[in-house]
Amino acid sequence: MPMINGISKPAGVRCVQLTEDNRCKIFGHPDRPQVCSSLQPSEDMCGDSREQAMRWLGYMERETRP
Repeated sequence: MPMINGISKPAGVRCVQLTEDNRCKIFGHPDRPQVCSSLQPSEDMCGDSREQAMRWLGYMERETRP
């Protein structure tokens, strides 16, 4: 799998940097990938549940695929 902006994982796979309560372990650290730092959550993106957020992320991945 190619490395893109410091991330190499498929969509839908839990990030290894997430804690049990879904917080980023490296938030605010200089080694946090730029793609993570640039992601601005919104109500449209997050929805009311993890399932809704994952559907949105899947949609965005399909729409931005090269």
